[in-house]
Amino acid sequence: MLREKFKNHKIILASGSPRRQQFFRDLDLDFEIRLKEVDEVYPDHLQAEEIPIYLAELKSLAFDGELIENEILITSDTIVWHEGKALGKPVDYNDAVQMLQSLAGKTHMVFTAVCFKTISSFEVITAKTEVTLHSISQEEIKYYLDHCKPFDKAGSYGIQDWIGQIGVASINGTYTNVMGLPVDLVYNYLKKYNI
Repeated sequence: MLREKFKNHKIILASGSPRRQQFFRDLDLDFEIRLKEVDEVYPDHLQAEEIPIYLAELKSLAFDGELIENEILITSDTIVWHEGKALGKPVDYNDAVQMLQSLAGKTHMVFTAVCFKTISSFEVITAKTEVTLHSISQEEIKYYLDHCKPFDKAGSYGIQDWIGQIGVASINGTYTNVMGLPVDLVYNYLKKYNI
């Protein structure tokens, strides 16, 4: 549906995430992957959804002056927000263990911001999903980390992985947001996009 609408536009996805790239393929969109190195550091005072909004905008700034007519740049960022702090990707195995221990048996939030930028416009949409995990044993955490190696994922887990199948007690919000992109919101944004 969207392919025909955007046939005269070039969609640029500035993400190296295989999951985000697959989501765009699933939407049957022609897109180009264009990556820039960005130091993903944010001010300490930012809270919750302010962090991915800042980082998605920061990623888009790396393309300032490069976009041409009919190009739509899409950048995004996702964080896990738990007990007043952002959980990014684990720095090592032990960090992943500690993250999963802190999330087990509790509720956390997943925030994603998606930035759409052209030479004349700029807009950010956001998604929030509440995830509650069952209690998870040390043995289950070790099994998950050893077998699924989720070290490239915020919060040290992927809801689509084994831990999501056995560990998620409830979810309130968009499922794909927890995977890194609120596909329904992106689709509806592009469906209404004024060409």
